[in-house]
Amino acid sequence: MLWKQQPRNRRIADVFAKCGLVERAGQGADRIFEESIKQSKSLPDFSHTDEYEVVLTLDGQIQDEGFLRFLAKLDKKDLASFTMIDFLVLDYVHKEKPLPAEPPELKIQLKHLIDLGIVESIGRGKSTQYMLCQKYYLHAGKSGVYTRKRGLDRDTNKELLLKHIRANSQGARLSELCQVLPSLSEDQVQTLLKELKRKEAIHLRGKTKASLWFFGSRDPNLDVIPT
Repeated sequence: MLWKQQPRNRRIADVFAKCGLVERAGQGADRIFEESIKQSKSLPDFSHTDEYEVVLTLDGQIQDEGFLRFLAKLDKKDLASFTMIDFLVLDYVHKEKPLPAEPPELKIQLKHLIDLGIVESIGRGKSTQYMLCQKYYLHAGKSGVYTRKRGLDRDTNKELLLKHIRANSQGARLSELCQVLPSLSEDQVQTLLKELKRKEAIHLRGKTKASLWFFGSRDPNLDVIPT
């Protein structure tokens, strides 16, 4: 609906456009999505549309008043420059949903929002996650959630890994450590292990996924993290 316009009768649409009876194609849909997000409401639902008719369902219930207060406190110049794509990216981040691969403009605007300090990134590479900036959590009364997302959970997870490795004097495999933190991906667990290794809290013996992690430090030239 947002990325591809397909008028039922293109000739009629062209005539209406030349007569000034309609605005730019797709502009109405953009505005519906943008206003829904700005008012912290559910996204427009076109799921019941078929080849004969367009069915649009709008939910008038406010989802998050804290998000409304957050938008109200943003720099007015930044907010005035936002496109529908900016608001759509904010909605994905706010609802903790991964951005679709298409269109590529979503990823471009995500970087723009990070540069503005409105969105923050956690981690690196494939395990990178995104969250709204601290201002949102303050206005939503969730400052503790912000602290947890930014660091407390990460420290707790590393403590759990360290505890398991310390308790297994014969070494712990990566597969076991993934079971310690089932909510994290293998890449995320490996990132935490690398951080512990850099602090010389643990070391690795072996060069494959069957390698074992041990408590304490050793010669870093002998430690290889499996890929």
